[in-house]
Amino acid sequence: MDLSAINPAVLFASLIVAATPILLAGLGELVVEKAGVLNLGVEGMMIVGAICGFAVAVGTGSPVLGFAAGAAGGAGLSLVFALLTQYLLANQVATGLALTLFGLGFSALIGQGYVGIKPPAVAPLGFGPLSELPVVGTVLLRHDAMVYLALLAVPGLWWALNRTRAGLVLRAVGENHDAAHALGYKVVRIRVLAILFGGAMAGLGGAYLSLVRVPMWTEGMTSGAGWIALALVVFASWRPGRLLLGAWLFGGITVLQLNLQAAGAKVPVEYLAMSPYVITIVVLVLISARGRRAAGAPAALGRSFHATH
Repeated sequence: MDLSAINPAVLFASLIVAATPILLAGLGELVVEKAGVLNLGVEGMMIVGAICGFAVAVGTGSPVLGFAAGAAGGAGLSLVFALLTQYLLANQVATGLALTLFGLGFSALIGQGYVGIKPPAVAPLGFGPLSELPVVGTVLLRHDAMVYLALLAVPGLWWALNRTRAGLVLRAVGENHDAAHALGYKVVRIRVLAILFGGAMAGLGGAYLSLVRVPMWTEGMTSGAGWIALALVVFASWRPGRLLLGAWLFGGITVLQLNLQAAGAKVPVEYLAMSPYVITIVVLVLISARGRRAAGAPAALGRSFHATH
């Protein structure tokens, strides 16, 4: 195995790109769960966002419209989830799983005509001579706008949740929806808006997968990214900063196993490929041992709300 073939700066730059889809989806799901809703349909929303974004980008030649379509596709599927769980009071777990299966099948159906087609390229932002700086330029200054948007969304979301009235109301709904309702807050409306935001972010992450991370369309290309995003919310104890670290950890493991394969590591490829998921499971088991409330879960997470007065 020739480890000298692995460039650390390029490795870190690839790590940031690999983490972007699950970071976007994870931030969206964090908001949804802060509102007290458990949405297990993230994987389905990501894959619908991936095909919607890919199809529109190919059809119009505009990656910007592709990202917008990806967000719209994810939000559209999340609206179905919101209607079923918030108005019809369907079980959140069963509904999320059903929509994931629907999203995988629907994307495979409409994506048949896009296999083998290249989408329009997404150019990196230009930082002039700064992008040529050793190490710093390679790691931080050669990415596209979506990478920086995802990174800026982390402190932005933290500020919104902890320093604004809207964030306080959202967290109050997630902790005790009956008390929030008694204070006059529209619990269902708040949760629906949170679900739509989460779906749009998941769709945006899916579009990033098909337009940048793996610039092509293949059936089931999310390959569990939505489930990893769900797991990262728990790993992060529902905190945006920790979610970023978790996304980088998963992205780093994913990129590292690819680099180890290229370097000729004498480890079965299957073991390297499954390593990110094994580590995620181990982390979740360790966190679950602390208990749900100790980990920071919203008290009303997964509980349906029905106004009786």
